[in-house]
Amino acid sequence: MPLLAEFGYRAISLDDAGIAEQPEENDIECFDTFEENACAKARYFAERSGGRLVLADDSGLCVDSLGGAPGVLSKRWAGSRASGQALDDDNNAKLLAELGSCDGAARGAAYVCVAAIAHEGSRSPRDVHRVDRERSVHWARGETRGVIAREPQGSNGFGYDPYFVSDDLGKAFGIATREEKARVSHRARAVRAACQQWAEHAHNKTLADS
Repeated sequence: MPLLAEFGYRAISLDDAGIAEQPEENDIECFDTFEENACAKARYFAERSGGRLVLADDSGLCVDSLGGAPGVLSKRWAGSRASGQALDDDNNAKLLAELGSCDGAARGAAYVCVAAIAHEGSRSPRDVHRVDRERSVHWARGETRGVIAREPQGSNGFGYDPYFVSDDLGKAFGIATREEKARVSHRARAVRAACQQWAEHAHNKTLADS
């Protein structure tokens, strides 16, 4: 992830770290907020990482007129058992049906991401403060605003991207290049903010220990 290089980190995958997939991973994202889910994932994998620093996130689409739905349920909102493009199609069909004839501001929405950084020993599953009691998990929230289009625009990205017209870019994420999307995306904003918090924490800890 190029963004992490700005902070002197090199990202590796779970496979590269030798962390095999386990059945209990399906139960990690069981909370009602992005913050809780991101922190739970970060703690879980930190405990299995052998001391590595772990970055995890949880994200989704929040539509104003739908009370913030689909929110944390974004990935499986339609209840579909499909995968890949078929799953995206099912979720987008539900999104358009729920919005119906809504127009203008009623189609306002935000992509939301919470990024969490944890290390081994982070064990406060219900604590969603920006820094937990053990000072071991740092998280930050990133958002990007837009409106939901009536028709898909482009085929880049995934999920709801063809219908999400970015306020920042003036076009749908489905049309935007990877570089354009990365510049304004909710995930980039959350990860950058979380990394900044962690860098400040590490710097302050070094000063305190010196």
